[in-house]
Amino acid sequence: MTAISTSAITPGRQGLMGRLSDLFWRRPNLLLVLMLVPPLLWLGIIYVGSLLALLLQSFFSIDEFSGLITYEFTLATYGELLRPANFDIILRTLLMSAAVTLASAVIAFPIAYYAARYAKGRWKAVFYLGIMLPLWSSYLVKVYAWKLILAKEGILTWIFAKLHLTWLLDALLAIPVIGGNSLSISYLGTFIVFVYVWLPFMILPTQAALERVPGNLIEASGDLGADSRQTFRHVLFPLALPGIVAGWIFTFSLTMGDYIIPQIVGTSRLFIGQAVYAQQGTAGNIPLAAAFSVVPIVIMGIYLTIAKRMGAFDAL
Repeated sequence: MTAISTSAITPGRQGLMGRLSDLFWRRPNLLLVLMLVPPLLWLGIIYVGSLLALLLQSFFSIDEFSGLITYEFTLATYGELLRPANFDIILRTLLMSAAVTLASAVIAFPIAYYAARYAKGRWKAVFYLGIMLPLWSSYLVKVYAWKLILAKEGILTWIFAKLHLTWLLDALLAIPVIGGNSLSISYLGTFIVFVYVWLPFMILPTQAALERVPGNLIEASGDLGADSRQTFRHVLFPLALPGIVAGWIFTFSLTMGDYIIPQIVGTSRLFIGQAVYAQQGTAGNIPLAAAFSVVPIVIMGIYLTIAKRMGAFDAL
């Protein structure tokens, strides 16, 4: 009996690799730790470390006479954010982000609803292809293409002229604040390009949330006498809200941090991304650039906290 038991035990493998293999087999938690250490170190040093360095820089200030950074902790740099010019940049960015997010949600919902409820088989594949195809093209190519489309000599102006609707375009461009000489150098044009670029990030989570809504709930709502508006308000929208909020996370954060679209399409007035680039690159005011960068982080932290309570992460 002893001889049989001894022969049944597999002998340890020879060599370094064999001993390591036996060690990891006996202690799987050790293997898990060794696999997680490299990415966690990378995340901690490169990502978290850079954010901490950014936060630290925002508590310094720059000497107005010498232009050198004063490495003394102060809140004066954050106080500069409340100056009218800097506060306007923050407010402008927030209003644009909110408008783009709201418009994307309104446009995305019927598209996502059709894809979730009616598109089947090949048509669903066509839907995904149509949504994902713009994401496969170059970001800069899309922005510059819209610059040409929205230009005063662009195809959009030509279409308005052919339809004898030039008066409507002129009326839109004459609206204070959002108008301009042409769509390509107006807030309205910036808004259009933002919505186009980030719309897929709103459609996909909304569509995923709508697919999770049981069809029998909608049928039951109709059987109980609810019309389509009541069904939407009390059944469909509350159940799809986590997916919509998940889309808001993408569109709001991406719009708030983008600086390329406002640089190419729009007026000369800055957004937060452009302000960070200008202060860090041209002006050399790294503390103020860091303070500007902290603003979206704080806003998104508050936003994500609210979104988590609404169950938005369940639809990601």
